[in-house]
Amino acid sequence: MRKPTTIETLYLDFDGFFASVEQQARPALRGKPIGIVPFEGTQHTVVIACSKEAKARGCHNVMKVPDALKACPDLILVPQTPDLYRRAHNTLLAEINTIIPIDAVKSIDELTCRLDTSQIKNPHDLADKIHNRIERYVGPHITCSIGFAANRQLAKIACKQDKPNGTTIWTPDLVPEVLFPLPFDDIPGIGENMQRRLNKIGVYDMQRLLALSPKHMRKIWNSVTGERLWYVLNGYALQAQKSERGMFGHGRVLPPDQRSIPEAFQIARMLLIKAARRMRKAGYYSHKLHLWCGMRESSFGTSIALSGVHDDKACIDGLKAVWARLEASVPRSSRIIRVGVTFGDLKLAGQRQTDILLNDDPERQKWEQVSHAIDHLNAKYSGSIVTLGPWTPPKGGHLGGKISFTRIPRAEDFW
Repeated sequence: MRKPTTIETLYLDFDGFFASVEQQARPALRGKPIGIVPFEGTQHTVVIACSKEAKARGCHNVMKVPDALKACPDLILVPQTPDLYRRAHNTLLAEINTIIPIDAVKSIDELTCRLDTSQIKNPHDLADKIHNRIERYVGPHITCSIGFAANRQLAKIACKQDKPNGTTIWTPDLVPEVLFPLPFDDIPGIGENMQRRLNKIGVYDMQRLLALSPKHMRKIWNSVTGERLWYVLNGYALQAQKSERGMFGHGRVLPPDQRSIPEAFQIARMLLIKAARRMRKAGYYSHKLHLWCGMRESSFGTSIALSGVHDDKACIDGLKAVWARLEASVPRSSRIIRVGVTFGDLKLAGQRQTDILLNDDPERQKWEQVSHAIDHLNAKYSGSIVTLGPWTPPKGGHLGGKISFTRIPRAEDFW
C-alpha cells in the first residue's frame, strides 16, 4: 500500500453554503444573522443552515427554530430556495474548473481535486487563486475553506480546521500527530455510537485511537471500514470504494395545514412519481417500495414487494397498498409531519427478474410506454405538464428538489 511523501489532494468546503448564497443573491441579507428554514409561516421546524453571523451568536445547523430565536432574537428566517443553490453550485464548479480540474463532487458544498506537480509546490498560491476567482466572478459573500493533505479524508478533515475562508496544509510529516488534539466529532466515520464503543474499551482521544493496530480497528468497527480508516488517518493513499446504486426516493416535511392523512397521501403520491421518473431515467426497476411517515409522537414505516416495475401506474398501485396499511394502523385524526417514499431492491433492465405470472404482459407494457411518453413530453416542455393523476404541489414548492448529502438535484427535479 502506497504512502505518499507529499500532499496530493485538495478538499474544498463552502462556508455556510445555503445562507451565503442567499446573502450573495439578496443584498438586504448581507451582514445579518439569517437561518434557512424549509418553508415560511411556522415555528415548528428547524434551521437547516445559518450564516456566519448567526453562528457567532450561538446558532447552529439543524437547530429548532424556537431555540435559534432564543439564542439570536434578531435572526432572520429565510425559506429555502433549492434551485438557487443548485444553480450557484453549478456556477461555482465552472469557475473552479478554470483553475484546477475537479476530481469528484462530494455534495452540494464539497468537492475534491487531485494536485499536479506545480500545485503541490505552491498550495497557498492555488488556494488564493480559487478564493480570488470565486470572489471576482461569483461574489464575495460566498467563501470556502480548503484543505491539503496526502489523501482525500485527511484533506477533508484539514479544511474544517480554519473555517471560514481558511486554508490548512497537512504535509505527510505532520501526520498522524496533527490529528491528536482533534475531537472524534471532527473525524468522518466516527459517529456517536462509535464514540461510545471506543470509550468502553478505554479509547477517549485520537492519540489512543491511532496507537491501535489496523486489525484492532477492523475488529472494533466489525468491518474492513475500521482498518481502512486507520490507513487513511495515517496518511496512506486509499480511495473510497465505489458504491452501487441502492435506492431512489424522496421525502418532505409537510406544511402545517397539509398534514391530514388524505393530504399527506397526495404529497406522497407526487414524491413517488418524482422518484419513479429518476429511476426510469437511470434505467432501473424496483422490487420493493418503502413508506415512512413521521408524526408528533410516533412514526410509521412499512414495505411492500414490487414485481420489478418502474412505470407510474404500478408504482402508484404499490403506494396505495402501503398507504392502506398506514390507515389501518394509525388514528384517522393523526397529523403527519413528514413523509418519505423509497424504491429499493433495484435491478438494471438486463438484470431484472420478472414475476412468472406477469412476465411483462401487454397491460404492463402499455403502462410502461405511457410513462415513457409522459417523461418525453415533460422533458420537451421542461415541466410537469402531463401526469398520471392531479399535480398540485404543496405550499413551499421544491417537491422532489431536496438537497441531501448524497444527491444534488437536477433542473428537472424542480418541475
